[in-house]
Amino acid sequence: MIGKYKVITLCGSMKFKDNFLREQKRLTLEGNIVLTPNMFLIAEEITVDIKKMLDDMHKRRIDMADEIFVINKNGYVGSSTKSEIEYAKKLGKKINFMEN
Repeated sequence: MIGKYKVITLCGSMKFKDNFLREQKRLTLEGNIVLTPNMFLIAEEITVDIKKMLDDMHKRRIDMADEIFVINKNGYVGSSTKSEIEYAKKLGKKINFMEN
C-alpha cells in the first residue's frame, strides 16, 4: 500500500553480509523501509570507541523501527546482537528471525 511502510531494522553479525544484502532487498521489495548497519568493516578497522559509537547508532535505528529482523544464519546470535534483541524487547518492538 502506497504511503504505509513498516520500518524494519536488520540486526546480526557483520560476517553475514550477503544475508544482510539479500534480506534488505527482499524486505524492501515487500514494501518496507529497511534500516541496516552502514558499515561492514574488518575487525582491525574498529577501535573500542568506534565499536561503542556504532553500537549506539544501531540502537538509534532500533528506536526508529517498528520491528527488528535478526540475521541468525545457522542459529548464530553474537553478544552485540543479543544486546540489540534485549533492547528491542524492552521497547516492545516486534522481533523476527531469519531462521527459527
